[in-house]
Amino acid sequence: MTEIETTRLILRRFRVQDAAPMAAYRNLPHIARYQAWPSPLTPEAAIDQARTYSEQDPEHPGWFQYAIELKADRSLAGDLGVNLHDNRLQADLGYTLAPALHGQGYATEAVRAVLSHLFVRGLHRVSAECNASNLPSSRLLERVGFDLEGRRPEFTLNLNTGEWTDTLLYGLLASRWPNLADDPQATAEATGRGNR
Repeated sequence: MTEIETTRLILRRFRVQDAAPMAAYRNLPHIARYQAWPSPLTPEAAIDQARTYSEQDPEHPGWFQYAIELKADRSLAGDLGVNLHDNRLQADLGYTLAPALHGQGYATEAVRAVLSHLFVRGLHRVSAECNASNLPSSRLLERVGFDLEGRRPEFTLNLNTGEWTDTLLYGLLASRWPNLADDPQATAEATGRGNR
């Protein structure tokens, strides 16, 4: 399992102990409204979810969910998912951060580190989708270099509110990443440190 380290974060495999803090931020209505999971996430369901995440393999096609841990106090800050396509040359990206940490650059730091890791591995393209009303998320994607490629009107049904929402489609090609990664704020160590 490859761990990704940045100046302030460690992106690592989930542990069962992450269940309670994960449920705490995922159950907040202003977080859940932008996500596809049903809410509230019960303590039992959170444990099952954390266990499922802990068993995923980042080297195989499918989803792998990184736990985003703050180095300062070793607390769970959020999570970041990578869906590796069967061709192993493309991936989808999604992320959630605890609201107390919004606006401090943590999500940007985590996304940049994972992008560096994926492009070093030889991926050709990374895609992301975003609820059109989630402006902070769309700004983050554009800030790290994603191009807005389209908009799907009333494409996603929110399981918690019953509301149909527009979805923004973003993409980033590996050929663009070297220039973007030269940004001083993008200097994250995206090399693996081995297992923990």
